[in-house]
Amino acid sequence: MSGPRLILVLGDQLTADVAALRAARPGDVVVMAEVMAEGTYVPHHPQKIALILSAMRHFAEDLRAAGWQVAYSRLDEAENTQSIAGELIRRAAEVGAREVIATAPGDWRLRAALAECPIPVRMLPDDRFLCSEAEFAAWAEGRKQLRMEFFYREMRRRTGLMMEGEKPAGGQWNFDHDNRKPAKADLFRPRPPRFAPDAVTEEVLALVEARFGTHFGAARPFGWAVTRGEALAALDCFARASLPTFGDEQDAMLAGDPTLSHALISPYLNLGLLSPMEVCRRVEAEWQAGRVPINAAEGFIRQIIGWREFVRGIWALEGPGYTGRNALGHKRALPAVYWGGATRMACMGHAVGQTRDMAYAHHIQRLMVTGNFALLAGVDPAEVHEWYLSVYVDAFEWVEAPNTIGMSQFADGGVVGSKPYVSSGAYIDRMSDYCGTCHYRVKEKTGARACPFNLLYWHFLIRHRDRFAANPRMAQMYRTWDRMEEGHRARVLREAEGFLARLDAGETL
Repeated sequence: MSGPRLILVLGDQLTADVAALRAARPGDVVVMAEVMAEGTYVPHHPQKIALILSAMRHFAEDLRAAGWQVAYSRLDEAENTQSIAGELIRRAAEVGAREVIATAPGDWRLRAALAECPIPVRMLPDDRFLCSEAEFAAWAEGRKQLRMEFFYREMRRRTGLMMEGEKPAGGQWNFDHDNRKPAKADLFRPRPPRFAPDAVTEEVLALVEARFGTHFGAARPFGWAVTRGEALAALDCFARASLPTFGDEQDAMLAGDPTLSHALISPYLNLGLLSPMEVCRRVEAEWQAGRVPINAAEGFIRQIIGWREFVRGIWALEGPGYTGRNALGHKRALPAVYWGGATRMACMGHAVGQTRDMAYAHHIQRLMVTGNFALLAGVDPAEVHEWYLSVYVDAFEWVEAPNTIGMSQFADGGVVGSKPYVSSGAYIDRMSDYCGTCHYRVKEKTGARACPFNLLYWHFLIRHRDRFAANPRMAQMYRTWDRMEEGHRARVLREAEGFLARLDAGETL
C-alpha cells in the first residue's frame, strides 16, 4: 500500500525498538492515545493511570526528538473519540493512512478491538519477551503439567544467566530455601527512590484527579519513574543498595515497611521502560562482582526469566476465556474490605491500606494475605481478578490474570500450580509482624477471637475434599484434620460458617 501508515504505540509499549516502530518506514505516523476506554474498563488506581499517561507523554516527546512524526491524543482533547480504535480511524482520515502496524497487545480485549477495527491492522509479535508465544506453545506441547521450575531451567540454559557451562552456578538451579526468612524493622534499610513530579507529570496528576477521582486510591503522593532515565536510576539504586538482602527478605512482611528490599521496578518492566535482559544482566553482574549473595541474585532472576515469562506464556496459551475460569465454583461477592472497608484483621488492613496508598504490595502480600483470604472465603475469581487488575500499578492482563486466576485462586484447576496456595494464620504470623497488633489471636483455633484464617483454612479444605484429598501435596493436611477430635472439627466448621455469614451480611470483621 502506498502512502503513510499508522504505527500504533500503546501505553505499555514504551520501548524505542518495539516491534511496530522497527517496522516503520519514512513518512509513517506514530499514533499514541490517552482514552477513557482504557482508564475505565476496570477502575484503575489513579497512580497507575497517572504513571501510564505521564510515561506516554514523555515517550512521545522522545520520539519527536528522534525525528518521528507523532499524532498524540490527550485525554481532555475535545476531538478525542476516547477509544483506541476510534483514534486510529480519526488519525487515518487526517493523514490518508489505509493500514495500521501494531505490536500485539498483552490484553485479549484490545487484541479483539484491533482485529475488528475498520482499518486493517497488522499485529506483530511482541518480541520484548525472552520467550515468544510460539516458543512457549512448543515447549508446552505434550506435557501433562506445565511447571515453572522446568521452564525456568530451560530459560537459564537459553540465556546463559548464572550458568557455568551446562550447569547452574552454585551447583543448583534454585536457592529458594534460603529466601523464606522473616524480617525485622530497620530504620537504616535502603528505600526505593522516589522521583519528584516534573511539569508534565503535574499536569497529568491534575487531569487524573479531575477525571478519575472516584477510583480507589489517590493520585498523590506520586513518586514513580516516568522516563527511561528514571527507570534506569531505580534499577541502579536497587542493584547497589537493596539487592544484597532481597533474597533473605523477599517473602517477609512488616507493617511499618511496605517495600523492604523489593525493587519496585515491575511497573517499568511492564511499561517497556526497562528490558528483562538488561535487568537480569545487571543483577548477574552484581553477583559476579561479589557484592550480592547467590540466593539473592538467583531468586531475582528467577522472578524475571522464570515466573514473568512463564505466566505470559500461560496467558497466551490459554486464550481469552482464561479469566472466566472458576474450577472451584466460588461465587461469593468480593468483600468490602478490599475497597478499604473497615476490618479487625490486621494483615488485611495493612495489605489493602498499603495498596490504596501506594498502588503497590509485594507478591507475598498479594498471594498469602489478600489472595489467600479470597480463596479461603470462596470469592468469585472473576471479581478477584478485576480487583487485582484495578488496584496495582504493575497490573496488565497478561501478567495479572495467570497470577490471580491460576496461582492465587486456583480457578484454572491446576494449569499454573499443582495445589492451591492456602494457609492458616500461622504462615502470616511467621512471615510478618501483623499478628501482634491484631484484634484476633493467631494461636487460637476456635472462639470469638480465633484468627479467621485458622477457621477458613479448614473450611476450605473440607468443602473441597473430594478434589484435593488425593493430591500428594495436600494429603498430610487431611490426615491432620482426621486426627482431630470430632467435636472440635464440628466447632471449627460451625464457626467458619458463622464468620462467612457475617461477611456476607457486611459486618465489620
